[in-house]
Amino acid sequence: MWFVFAVLAAACFGLRGILYHWTSQRPIDRNLMLLGVYISGTVITLASNVLFQQPWTIEALLGFFLGLFSFIANASMYKGYAVGKASIIALFTGLPPLVVVILAYILWHEALSTWQFIAFFIVLAGLLLIKYSQDLKLNQLKGIQWGILTMLFFGFTDTTVKLATLSGTSTFPALTVMFATGAVLFGLSWALGNAKANKARHEAAAAVESEDMGRASSWTVKKTLGVGMGVGITNALGMILIFPAFRDGITGIVSAIVAMNVAFVILYARFYLKEAWNRREVTGLILAFIGILILRVAS
Repeated sequence: MWFVFAVLAAACFGLRGILYHWTSQRPIDRNLMLLGVYISGTVITLASNVLFQQPWTIEALLGFFLGLFSFIANASMYKGYAVGKASIIALFTGLPPLVVVILAYILWHEALSTWQFIAFFIVLAGLLLIKYSQDLKLNQLKGIQWGILTMLFFGFTDTTVKLATLSGTSTFPALTVMFATGAVLFGLSWALGNAKANKARHEAAAAVESEDMGRASSWTVKKTLGVGMGVGITNALGMILIFPAFRDGITGIVSAIVAMNVAFVILYARFYLKEAWNRREVTGLILAFIGILILRVAS
């Protein structure tokens, strides 16, 4: 049964990545959309806890750090999809194990095995091939920068999940605190951004700017929030499904299966968005993805 949970979690996170990219290409307020994602997660996990009656303990406050790190990671991933190649950003969403391995060694003295060292250098080689691709443009460099932030803070999130597990915290209370924290942070970001936009709107005089704002206004607050809450279902379900998969399955195998969510976005980018890949990028993507799988299985 754990295998089914792991596959479903990978599918949820893959669909989340596709929806993030789709919305990032629309004249939509990013912070408001992500506010909807986290409101949805808060409602789903809180309702689930009402149903399952899991205990609220002081350890559930670790959800605050989950929310903070997840806030930064999701904002970075969404920004990356807006300015860079979807396939490259998707790759970085599969690299947090590199961060987790290092932090686990520092925090819990979990040493790297031979296969983990091999995987590390395979992934590094793949990333170098992608970074120094001949047709890499400035917007793709920006995507890589946001991808690195995504990798780091999803890694911090995963490490905090392990810490929460070791502390014995219950799943739904921790996730509720996590999503509520993220909702507050994205709500504040939206409020600040909206205030700046209103000020700029009053000062704007150019016809082009007025026309652009007219197009963006078609995405109302209600519509944007609603779309975000719909996307949030995939995020919340993915987080919920991970727990029984890790509880009952072999950790390395479950991680490898969940990491396959990257494949959903890469295939979407290649066959739906028709992104062109040169030979060096393809080689880099393949090497890095192989490294991810080896690292996951060897962990």
